[in-house]
Amino acid sequence: MLALLGVLPLLTYPLLGYAVHPARPVFAPVRLALVRAALILGGGAVVLVELLSAGHALTLGPLALAWSGALVLAAAAAVWRYRRDGIRLAGIGERVAGPWRDASRIERITVVALAGLLVAELVLALGYPPNNFDSQTYHLPKIEHWVAQHDVRFFATRIHRQLSIAPGAEYLLLHLRVLTGGDLFYNLLQWSAGVACAVLASRIAGQLGGSGRAQLLAAFVVGTTPIVALEATSTQTDLVVAGWVACVATLVLDQVRRRTGPVDALLIGTAVGLTGLSKATGLLAAAPLLLIWLVAQVRLARGALPRRLPATALAGLGILAVAVVIAGPYVNRVDDSYGNPLGPPYLRDSISMQRHDPASVLVNALRIGQTAIQPPSTRVNGVTGSAVLHIARWVHVNPDDPKITFPDSHFPAVSWRPDEDHASFPVEAVLVLAGAAALLVRPRRAGVAEQVAVRAYAAAFWVTLLAYVATVKWQPWGNRLILFVFALGAPLAGLWLDAVLRRAAAARSGRRRAWRPAIATGLAAAMLAASGVAGWLAVGVGWPRRLVGTNSLFTESRMQARFNRRPEWLASYERAAAAVRASGAHRVGLVQEGNSWEYPWWVLLRGDTIVALQTLVPSLPAAKGNSVDAIVCAAPAAVCRYYLPRGWQLHMEPYQIGYALPPGRLPASQNGG
Repeated sequence: MLALLGVLPLLTYPLLGYAVHPARPVFAPVRLALVRAALILGGGAVVLVELLSAGHALTLGPLALAWSGALVLAAAAAVWRYRRDGIRLAGIGERVAGPWRDASRIERITVVALAGLLVAELVLALGYPPNNFDSQTYHLPKIEHWVAQHDVRFFATRIHRQLSIAPGAEYLLLHLRVLTGGDLFYNLLQWSAGVACAVLASRIAGQLGGSGRAQLLAAFVVGTTPIVALEATSTQTDLVVAGWVACVATLVLDQVRRRTGPVDALLIGTAVGLTGLSKATGLLAAAPLLLIWLVAQVRLARGALPRRLPATALAGLGILAVAVVIAGPYVNRVDDSYGNPLGPPYLRDSISMQRHDPASVLVNALRIGQTAIQPPSTRVNGVTGSAVLHIARWVHVNPDDPKITFPDSHFPAVSWRPDEDHASFPVEAVLVLAGAAALLVRPRRAGVAEQVAVRAYAAAFWVTLLAYVATVKWQPWGNRLILFVFALGAPLAGLWLDAVLRRAAAARSGRRRAWRPAIATGLAAAMLAASGVAGWLAVGVGWPRRLVGTNSLFTESRMQARFNRRPEWLASYERAAAAVRASGAHRVGLVQEGNSWEYPWWVLLRGDTIVALQTLVPSLPAAKGNSVDAIVCAAPAAVCRYYLPRGWQLHMEPYQIGYALPPGRLPASQNGG
């Protein structure tokens, strides 16, 4: 029954989207309405979390009341909008059927393939429990701590990423957790973000002057990318930040030819704030996009600059203020806890580049590129990896220098397999890079009217990519971290592919150099087909969620699926949790290491209070061992024993999973373990 409350946000969204449908003529109004509704709900959800947290009231009652009120208000606004504008639903069928009727056979196949893929992802998202590694360690445990303490204040923990990694996606999941009492709908957030990335890629391509086919191609490139298809069924956060970046891009492009009003400034600020709160690297894309907005607004004010400058400045300050309202409270908590808004030194040193000389940036860029475009060929990848190593030696840079490499990582690394943490996307990456380069240098050849906007947008993509490779260290799982850059560039791939196909068709009709258009068309079709096949393979046999094969959705229980990454750990966790439950413990202490799986304890000991016996922040003291009824441990035995009260007995299961109980509570057969 409680799970039904989880549909409140799902019902509110379409009603709100209808209510905020743009009244004035604008490109792709339905897609813009979806963007507006997402930003209003996303920004409102974050602000609500902070407000309720301030009153220690993050509980079911206030959240259910808030979402019920939001549903009522959205419904009332939709009814008012319907009565005011007289919008009739009868015309929707024709608006959908018309483009479908006019589409070519290939375009229809493309639509069906993409739609089918999204449906298959939805099946996986609903059928699988969260089971990716990072979610077990820090994405989801932090939500459980918030639920337990009824606020989002920092807490004692051994895993610093539960505090120091931006929580934008988790703030949204927190609503689902409180409303439903579990994680049943968690994967829908990333799935929705993946759909949004495809939809917004199509809208951006159209805003840049692309045809309907260009828009479809942009959406297809995004939707069939293996890493996108894999992440769309998970509780990772990379698609969430990519979706917010795409929102910033499409809203900025809407303002290129008109003055920004208060509502538009509010929406752009919300998108920027949600981007920063979800993952700080997303701001690398937001910054050049905001520069485009600023230049466009100044150009529009030209001739009346002294009079209109205050309005432009006020809009800019409004964008900044809204972004600060959304992301500021969390950044302030980080600064208070670590003395730096960017987090603790060990986080900054592990992720941020500590060398910025041209040679180091070049080597970092080459490693990131090689990891992203790996094809399923060991021989080819060996050649490209060796080439990068040779270039690194030539420019006198150690490719595994800790100043430019994530700790304990070594280049090259295998990334072509369909795994959500590593999957490469060679076809899609080549299309994006080729399109971005061609449209920056020769936008006229794309045949679009918005040549200035196209060139500016392509420049923003390259600035974002350069900023990323100059500031973020190479890491084996970096392919998922650059998804926001990829989402920014996908519209350019759609525009470029459409231009290639159009020129090929024109050449064929004129019977000039017939072999060239045939090659161009064949190559484009082959790359799109390869992209589609790769996307479907990622959903069919990808890891750790798949439709067919061993450990598929239809061959294992939800608890088994939670441990797909480490199936050998399941029995140890279950035995330890069963012993703790049998002891009658209600307050359980937790001992673990920096990369331990904490979330399974919250699932297996649902209803118990779990508190950390370790802390990395001196101002956040850990619980004492004698204040709990039992202790669970995911660490070596020596570490576990260090935190045991005098006289407690420790029992270790395989794989460094254990539990400890007070004297007299441990079964005699396990005494002295």
